[in-house]
Order: sequence, then C-alpha cells, then structure tokens
Amino acid sequence: MMSELLCFLFFLSCSHLVLSSSFYFSYYSTKLCAHGQTIALLQLKQSFSIHNSSSWRPYSLGCTTSYLKTNYWKEGSDCCSWDGVTCDLVTGHVIELDLICSRLFGTIHPNSALFLFPHLQKLDLAFNNFNGSPVSVGFGRFSSLTHLNLSYSEFSDLISPEISHLSNLVSLDLSWNDGAEFAPHGFNSLVQNLTKLQKFHLGGIFISSVFPNSFLNWSSLISLDLSECGLHGRFPYNDIHLPKLELLYLSGNEGLSENFPRFSENNSLMELDFSATNFNGELPASMGNLNSISNLKSLQILDLSNCGFSGSIPAWLENLTQITSLSFDRNQFTGEIPNVFNNLRNLISLDLSANNFRVNGFSSLSYVDLSYNLLNGTIPSWLYTLPSLVELDLSHNKFTGRIDEFQFHSLVKIHLSMNEFQGLIPSSIFELVNLTSLSLSSNNLSGISYTSNFEKLRNLTYLDLSNNMLSFTIFGNSKPNIEWLDLSNNNICGICRWNMGKDTLKHLNISYNSIIGFEMFPWKSMQILDLHSNLLQGSLATPPNSTLFFSISHNKLSGEISSSICKGSSMEILDMSCNNLSGMLPRCLGNFRKDLFVLNLGRNQFHGTIPQTFLKGNSIKTLDFNSNQLEGLVPRSLIICKELEVLDLGTNKINDMFPHWLETLPELQVLILRSNRFHGHIGFSKTKSPFMSLRIIDLARNDFEGDLPEMYLRRLKAVMNIDEGNMTSEYTGDYYYQDSMMVMIKGSEIKFEKILNTFTTNDLSCNKFQGEIPECIGNLNSLRGLNLSHNYLTGHIPLSFRNLNMLESLDLSSNKLSGGMPQELTSLMFLEVLNLSENHLFGFIPQGNQFETFENDSY
Repeated sequence: MMSELLCFLFFLSCSHLVLSSSFYFSYYSTKLCAHGQTIALLQLKQSFSIHNSSSWRPYSLGCTTSYLKTNYWKEGSDCCSWDGVTCDLVTGHVIELDLICSRLFGTIHPNSALFLFPHLQKLDLAFNNFNGSPVSVGFGRFSSLTHLNLSYSEFSDLISPEISHLSNLVSLDLSWNDGAEFAPHGFNSLVQNLTKLQKFHLGGIFISSVFPNSFLNWSSLISLDLSECGLHGRFPYNDIHLPKLELLYLSGNEGLSENFPRFSENNSLMELDFSATNFNGELPASMGNLNSISNLKSLQILDLSNCGFSGSIPAWLENLTQITSLSFDRNQFTGEIPNVFNNLRNLISLDLSANNFRVNGFSSLSYVDLSYNLLNGTIPSWLYTLPSLVELDLSHNKFTGRIDEFQFHSLVKIHLSMNEFQGLIPSSIFELVNLTSLSLSSNNLSGISYTSNFEKLRNLTYLDLSNNMLSFTIFGNSKPNIEWLDLSNNNICGICRWNMGKDTLKHLNISYNSIIGFEMFPWKSMQILDLHSNLLQGSLATPPNSTLFFSISHNKLSGEISSSICKGSSMEILDMSCNNLSGMLPRCLGNFRKDLFVLNLGRNQFHGTIPQTFLKGNSIKTLDFNSNQLEGLVPRSLIICKELEVLDLGTNKINDMFPHWLETLPELQVLILRSNRFHGHIGFSKTKSPFMSLRIIDLARNDFEGDLPEMYLRRLKAVMNIDEGNMTSEYTGDYYYQDSMMVMIKGSEIKFEKILNTFTTNDLSCNKFQGEIPECIGNLNSLRGLNLSHNYLTGHIPLSFRNLNMLESLDLSSNKLSGGMPQELTSLMFLEVLNLSENHLFGFIPQGNQFETFENDSY
C-alpha cells in the first residue's frame, strides 16, 4: 500500500491531475468539492425537470441509452463523485460537466447556476430540451473552455457574440438547434477568433454568409459541418490544403455553388457531403492534376446527390479503394455506367438513381438502387450473379424482356416495378428464403402463379404484383407472414379460397379483377380490404372487425345490408357504391362508429329513409347516397356532423324543404340535392357566414321557387378570390379513398372520379325560380360553372358577370331574360360553353375573344 501511495504522490507532483470518482475514493476520505460548488450544482439540478416521455425529440435522434445523471446528485455527498461531474484533483474546481442525453427540460436563464463554474474546460449539454433558451452571454465567460457541445438541445434565438471570446476552444458543436442564429457579424467574429478549433459543427444554424476563405488557414481543423446553414456564393476553388481534415459537410446549402473543388494530394478526408447544394459541372476526367477527387485516397463516404453535376462518371473513381458509400443520385449524369467499381472492395452502398444513365455493368455490390432513370434493354446478366446482393431497386425505368433467374439467395428486397418486363415470374424468386419485400407491379408479366410457390418465403411481408396480367391458382397451404398484398388489376377470376397471411395480413388489394366470390374472409388482422371493381355476386359478406377500410364498390352484389356491418368497431371508410343492393338501410349506419370518415352507398337500389341519428362528435367527412330510391326528410342530426365535407343526396325521392340548417357546417364543400322533390323558397340566411366552405352546389331538377337565394349567393366565400397560384392542388378524400361525383357541366353530365379542391360550380337549373338574377353573383369570381337554365328568371343579364374571370361554362337558357347581350361578356377568356337561347334577348351578338368560337345555337 505504501509503495502505491508513493507512486501516486510522484505522479501528482509531475502532472495536472483530473479526478474520477473511483480513483478519488481510493485515496481520500475527505470531500474535495467546495460547498459552494455543491450548492450551485444542486441549484442547477432544481432548475430542470426530467422529461420522461418516449416522444421526447432527442430520444429518436441518438439517445436510446439516455442516462438520468442528475437523479443521483444528492446533498451530503462529494459533488466530485457525481455522475457527469469531473473535478481538478488539486484545486477541487469543477472542470467538466457531461450531461449529454440526460432528458433535461427547462430554460437556461442568464443568471443560471450553470454559469457559476468559471473553471469549466468541457461542457456537454447535447440531446436535451432547453425550451428555446438563447445561447446567452454566460457561455462566453468560460475562459478555460476547450470543448462545448450544445447540439440537439432546443436552443433558439440569437447566439451571443461572446462565444467568439472562447479562444481556447478546440471543439464547438451548436448544430441542429432550430431557430438559433448568429447576430450580425457574429459568425465572422467567431471564425476570426477561434482558430484553434479542430471540430466545428454548426449544422442547421442559420448563418446566411459566403463561405469564409479563412477556413482554409485552419491547419488544425479535423471536422467541419456547415450543413443547412444558408451559405451562398462560390465555394473556394483554390487548392484546399487542410491535411488533418477528415469530415467536410456542406449539404443543404442550396445557394452554394462551384465546380468540384481541388484537393491537395496530402489530405486525410474520410467523409465528404456536398448534397443538395448548387455544385455543378462535370467531374474532372483526368488524374493528372489537383483538380481531381482521385487525391482523396482515404475517402469512405462521398455524397454528391441532388446537385447539378453532369457528364459521365470518370474512370479514376476506381482508385477510391476505401470508399463504402457513394451517392450520385438526382444529378444530370449521362452515358453508360462505367465498370469502375471492381476495385472498390469496401463499397456497401451505391445510389445512382434519378440520372440519365444507360446501363453497361456493375461490380459486386450489396445494395443497388438505379430507380427513377431512363435505363432500357434487359437486365444485364452479371446482375443475377452477385453473391452478396441484398437489395435491388430498378423501379421506374424502361427495362424490357424477361426477368431471368437469380443465382444466389442473399436478396432481401427486389423492386422492379414500373418497367416493361414480360413473361413469367422467375422460379428462383420463390427460393429466396430471406426475401421480405417483392414489388413487380406495373409490368406486363403473365402466366399462372400458384399460391403454393410462396411456401418457402416465410419472411415475406410485402408483396406487390399489381397491374400485370397474372392469374392465380390455389394449391397447397401457403404460409408466408405476409402483411401487405396487392394483386389488383390482374386476371384473377373465380371464387377465392385463400388463407395466405391468415394471422398477419393487414392490407389486401385485389380490385380490378374478375373474382365472383369469396369462400370466407379468414384474416384476423385485416385493416385495408379493397375488393372494388370485380364481379362479386350474391349477398354482402361482413369484413373482419379489425377492418379500417372496406371497399366493395362496382360489383354485382345484391340483397340487403345486414346490421352486423355495424359491428366493425374499427371501420373508418365504408364504400359499397355501384352494386345492386336493396332494402332499407340499417338504422345503426349513422351511429355505429365515431371515427367513420366515409359512408358511400350511392348507385344502389335502397329505399326507405336515410338513417336519422348520427353520433355527437362524429368524424364523418363524406356521405354519399346518390342514385337510390330514398325518401322522407333530410336528417336534422346532420347538423352535428362538424367534419362533413361532401353530402350527396342526388337522384332520390327526398321530399323536403331546403335544409338551411346545413349552413352552419364549417367544412361542407360539396352539396348535391339534384333530382329529388325538394320544394319551397330557399329563404334567408340566419348566420353571418353561411356555407363558409361550400364551392360545389347542385340543386337542379327540384321544385324550388321564389327568388334566387341572394343572401346565400353573396356570402359564398369559398368561390371568391381563390389564389390558385398559392394553393396546393389536392383532391377531397385521403391518400386511399377519394370522393367522386356526377355533375352537369358544359351541357353534359360528367362523372368526376376525383374532386379537385379548386373546382367550383353552381347549378340551380330546372326549378321554378323567378325574378331577376342578383348582381352579387358577379362577386363569385372563382366560379367555373354556372347553370340557371330552365327557370322563370326575368330582367337583364347582370353586367357584373364580367367579373367571373374563371368561368368556363354559362347556361342561362330557357328563361324569360330580356335586353341585350352585354359586350362585357367577351372579357371571359376561359369561357368554353355558352347557352343563352330560349329567352327574350335582342340586339347585336357580342364580338371578339371566346364569342368567335360559339355556334348560333348558343343564342
């Protein structure tokens, strides 16, 4: 023991010692930590709470092993022994605080106890949540600081310029704090003063500066990350001589441009990322000068994706023998892909997608992604023989011919969709026991596939064979653990007796086939069940209770709907339209599920009344009962359907007054009541903003009477002043189900398979409206279709119609309008269909623009 103590004292006299807790307790029984430091640390602990939620942001960014260090800081013990705290062994000063991934939550104020440790040399607060705290002046007072890491910690606002006073820093990481930015000239001051930095990471911090040339003088620099910093201008094209630099990330600076820079031969670069910048031009073709990537002999990762590079890939690339990952995708490279990868024995990932390559050859790879190119011809034979190939993605190209047999069983993923392949599915695919994902959709594959072929593919979870010409025969008992299966738009016929994925299948789409029936629905975990556009006959089968989406539209089903359909406790979208279903609707359809979004029973033969009760707080967005024989009243309980966007009751026998109480529904965009027995005056609005979202109105072929509803027409804000340039074109519905409708427009009844969010029309034709056309209709300047024909309207055509700038179809025929045709109508530059016939108009026909295209029967 004495000899060990002597050795320790000798070491103490020769060096500046740092204390670790285990070492300290071996030799001392007294506390080293000053009382004031203990108090300050406990104050620091109390200023934060511990964020325990699994949704905590840094948890998903690298802190799966987070450690709640401050939980173990207890009064009465030596603070120098606390987790994350390191003290100087001689003075007892706290010189390191390492609180990375400690789930700290709270604000660091300027008077925080954090700033009571003036001797700090290392401070790591990364991967916490400091709730928008600024990087304040206090951080600039740590004059001895050599390492500062505040990354991924929710700092915000201006970064104090005092940071540039930390002249001893060798490592600074402020990256990925959303909203943090430098004060004017703060970044330049930092670059000028912190010349000892070896690691400098500011990824995601807004700088908005040109790339400082002074970086090229930092001979000690090892790692530089300025990703997504708003850098702009030209990157220095001089010889880059930074012999210690190993990592250079400039990705996401879209304003930063130049040809590929010149690197000196003496460099240590291992990772280089210029992705999503404006670097452009051709990669240098020769090795005879410094203008060549060939000097980067240590390079392991090279990412030039999403830039503006063009030309061909140079042959000297084969000299980057240490490379593990190459990303050249989303550029403008052309020509054949050269056979330069044979020497790249360490290459694991290669992405050349979204260029303009023609195929020639590859070397042995594990991952090949050439999707979204213009590659044509057949798949080269050598690709089938790669012994370590794990993932192959050639989708969205123009490959033709047959898919040949794969020679090795290492493949886990094969995606060959959106090409022009023909013939059979190769039998070798059914031997790939490691396969988890197979997509051969949208080709011209044909032949008979037996479900027993999939017997060996026990790991297969994703299978997409849609949009081919395949047929399937049931043979054996296939048991892959399939979860996602799409066989839509093939030649499958007959009665299905499948049990593939009985316990695991969640998504099944076999629409657009010729299936006439199912022996049973055996699936226990089904969520998406799409059987529409087949030849299904007989009565309606009830889907599994787990089903979220059930579409069985466009078949030949008959009979009544059983009330058991309401037992689908998970149902969100139910589409049974376009069948021969009949009988009365189960009363439970309106209230069996709060989360039901879509109920489409249109184009059947149902009779009786619409369900009168809807659940309070329901989520219904679409109700479609079009083209049945329903009668009675419009359910008053629809007033509680606050999410309702589409209500289609057209072509029934409903006998009611205008449902003015629908005007309070804030999301209602489409209201179709045409071809019913509605009657009476539409009346006046009782709210300030009636029908605030309504843009498609079809009240045609009813018995409405009285004046046109001016109070409603003047307040249809959804068809006024639409700025389509700033709108994202979308369709009503969601990613899987989209609404459709029948509309009379431009003189013809047209089915809209999708309803664009910018489409607007107003059809009040074939009623008994009388009086003059209100001038306020001219305010509906985003209207595309207006039909007031076959009424008893009188007076003049309003001059305000000249304001209907987007109008494509105008039908005022078969009324009692008088006066002349306004010359101002020639200003409607999008007008394609005009019908003013069967009125009492007189005078000259307007000349010019669209009126030159109309035939005489328009007048």
